[in-house]
Amino acid sequence: MQYNFQDIEKKWQKKWAEQQTFATSDNTSQPKYYVLDMFPYPSGAGLHVGHPLGYIASDIYSRYKRHQGFNVLHPIGYDSFGLPAEQYAIQTGQHPAITTEVNINGGIDNKNNQIAGYNNQLKKLGFSFDWSREVRTSDKEYYRWTQWIFIQLFHSYYDQTLHQARPIQELIDNFSENGSLKVNACTSQKEPFTAEEWNGYSEEQKQEILLNYRLAYRAETTVNWCPALGTVLANDEVINGVSERGGYPVYQKKMMQWSMRITAYAERLLTGLDTLEWSDAIKESQRNWIGKSQGAEILFSVQNSDEQIKVFTTRPDTLYGCTFMVLAPEHPLVNQLTTGEYVEAVNQYKEDSTKRSERERMADAKTVSGQFTGAYAVHPLNKENIPVYIADYVLMGYGTGAIMAVPAHDERDHRFAKHFGISIKEVIEGSENIQEEAFTSKEGKVINSDAINGLSVKEAQIKMIGMVEQMGIGHGTINYRLRDAVFSRQRYWGEPIPVYYKNSTPYTLPESALPLVLPEVEKYLPTEDGDPPLGRAQVWAWDAENEKVVSIDNVNHTTVFPLDLNTMPGWAGSSWYYLRYTDPNNASRLADDSQIQYWENVDLYIGGSEHATGHLLYSRFWNKFLKDYGYVKSEEPFQKLINQGMILGQSAYVYRINGTQNYISCNLLEETQEVTPIHIDVKLLKGTTDEVDIEKLREWRDEFKDAQFILESGKLISKREVEKMSKSYYNVINPDDVCEEYGADTLRMYEMFLGPLEQAKPWNTQGLVGVHGFLKKFWRLYHSGKNEAFSASDSEPSKEELKVLHQLIKKVAEDIESFSFNTSVSSFMIATNELSKLKTDTRKILEPLAVLISPYAPHIAEELWEKLGHSESIEYVSFPEFVASHLVSDSFEYPVSFNGKVRFKIEMPATASSQEIETAVMNHEKTAGYLDGKNPKKIIVVPKRIVNIVL
Repeated sequence: MQYNFQDIEKKWQKKWAEQQTFATSDNTSQPKYYVLDMFPYPSGAGLHVGHPLGYIASDIYSRYKRHQGFNVLHPIGYDSFGLPAEQYAIQTGQHPAITTEVNINGGIDNKNNQIAGYNNQLKKLGFSFDWSREVRTSDKEYYRWTQWIFIQLFHSYYDQTLHQARPIQELIDNFSENGSLKVNACTSQKEPFTAEEWNGYSEEQKQEILLNYRLAYRAETTVNWCPALGTVLANDEVINGVSERGGYPVYQKKMMQWSMRITAYAERLLTGLDTLEWSDAIKESQRNWIGKSQGAEILFSVQNSDEQIKVFTTRPDTLYGCTFMVLAPEHPLVNQLTTGEYVEAVNQYKEDSTKRSERERMADAKTVSGQFTGAYAVHPLNKENIPVYIADYVLMGYGTGAIMAVPAHDERDHRFAKHFGISIKEVIEGSENIQEEAFTSKEGKVINSDAINGLSVKEAQIKMIGMVEQMGIGHGTINYRLRDAVFSRQRYWGEPIPVYYKNSTPYTLPESALPLVLPEVEKYLPTEDGDPPLGRAQVWAWDAENEKVVSIDNVNHTTVFPLDLNTMPGWAGSSWYYLRYTDPNNASRLADDSQIQYWENVDLYIGGSEHATGHLLYSRFWNKFLKDYGYVKSEEPFQKLINQGMILGQSAYVYRINGTQNYISCNLLEETQEVTPIHIDVKLLKGTTDEVDIEKLREWRDEFKDAQFILESGKLISKREVEKMSKSYYNVINPDDVCEEYGADTLRMYEMFLGPLEQAKPWNTQGLVGVHGFLKKFWRLYHSGKNEAFSASDSEPSKEELKVLHQLIKKVAEDIESFSFNTSVSSFMIATNELSKLKTDTRKILEPLAVLISPYAPHIAEELWEKLGHSESIEYVSFPEFVASHLVSDSFEYPVSFNGKVRFKIEMPATASSQEIETAVMNHEKTAGYLDGKNPKKIIVVPKRIVNIVL
């Protein structure tokens, strides 16, 4: 019987949907296992074969845990708010909600393109998702709770004594009784105040102060501003000074923005990493991003000024070596310190620095640039005047935005000093030539430093902190590189921020008013006045008296107030979605306590490493906040994290001779020839060759219609290169096409067969043929009857068959537990070959074999399970139990060597003694010939290994 994979796969996908085979049980008495894939964004381009890699791995593990008797939660949903749908709305006028719906469920877009739809594509691959729990961040019943979390954050502050978030009302009560002096909170409030002063403040003054304590707050912040997109971008949305989406210029700009005080949780975010089963690379990435540093804050006075410059340094031991100071270009003191003749140059440098993101400034260690301000600071110890510069290698968001530069012992400072001719003073001995190279080691004795001379670095740091504290010019402190997360975006397609403004002061909507639903607008662009798109909404004001959204024409600033015009960032909805999956239809709570307690946290999380300092960090922050209030039980949301590698595509290029419309075959290129490589669609190649179909190329794009081609042997040969699979590289392989030609089970097994899950690997369509051939052979193993009829006998399996099966059981279980899926696929192939040779047809082998392969190739497994006479799904059948005794052989084949050279082999019972083995060898018919009349000097017998006769 032929392996008709298309019919089989359609049949079982339909049955699974009808029977809700993968719906998660409500039985909380079962042991649980929560498997989650990182939230996909539903783009119009749909899936390519690189996308399912992580989903296949998580699906294999989910199915395996069901076979082990676990109640498995394996949900799916969509991070459906986002910039791409909004950009499409701007270009076409189509509402982002319509675009998103088509992208998820399929259909025709308004450009008449057929969109497959993520749901359809995922279902074709046979994933065991619990579709009944699907969530979307753009669903108002979902973002209602995203808004609710924002409100909780707004009404909270962080108590640094208790190390947890507390209600802001507790802080207000404390201020009323004690003022701010006894408050140990995470804050940006600089000026202390007494209880008397607090009680005398106006409502607006109090609210302004409270914004310096709230965990969600509004303040002037330096942001990545993209004029072309009309919005603020996160650091991870900016690459080399341009937006990741569209490649538009991005500038540093100060704006009033909502932010999240993630810095309050810096220490908990850092220490929590030690409890997680994540890769060292991801954990190190977060540690570096959080950037904990111990050191000192020190004040420098400014010559001829009352101003003081506060610096943070991790090397107070080198204070005597400070020969200049550097401020971040956006430091608030820059304008005040700059003297007349330097104003123009300083302003130009400040403007230029806005064109570089903080990430670029941090990463660019080699470029030396800066500008003298004309001001001099006074060294606090030796009283020397030291020049004050601005330079973009100093960041306002780290430390105090100013540094004491010690060129002798810092590489960047050294390059800067050499470039600008500033003196270099050695204060830690150990350098061969301090004028040519910085000595950055923390090993050595202090020199040229008066009171701390002769001390080790560590001793000097302790003593110097004590000295500056005694002098009243500084103190020891801990600093973090982590910055508060900018939370507002000037976009339309996102969660509205549930805030209205009374006398320019933000107040949150009552929880009963949620969700604050995204309003309709005529255009999705900023207004002519520069307001975000929500500024175009006509019904976008808050009637506080009647607690409802009304027309902006009703705003009177007494009972009706303007609503916030910003929306939340893309990471807001994805920071808590793992919780909603536990109870997705709950209308009264984020999720029921009993469900959160049962599922606790995600046992296995699979996704890309690119989210290390974005989504993964923000989710941990929100989870810790929710735990502070008892909404969740676990400190961490994701216990085990696996980062899948990338499946790379094979791109194709043609070469255009510069200044012409002539294209030259790649093997005819000369080194001196000036050409431009141009990506072409890999579908334009003939079969599996590198030859371009010229007629198809001419039809593909207008630029090739009238082109001239310089051919080799009548052919235009393309250049092939392995690189990221991307629509812009035209090297995308659609999984739907693969499923149509080879089947979903083939695709699933092939992607696992490509190599270790965490590594990048190139796609090769030809490799599918081999895996598909294996599945055909696996199918034939069950169809060994006459005319390939299905056959399964009730006979007892042989020892050889049991050995093959139990070797496979052991290997597959070990591989799944260690996520070594590629070696399992090899083992299936080997076992199938061996069982085919043994002409296996006993159901006592064939049944457990079907269960073993079902996590990898579920459709064929279900079909064979049904043919074996079972009416229930294979999904919940117990995983075969490994019996070690089946791997123990009754006999062993000994290689017999003479003077170390193997001459023949002899089979002996596995229980034979050394003497019995020696006797059997000496009596063997071939032994006499090799002895050639000689008596052995020595006979060495190593049980279950070798026999060696020494002559």
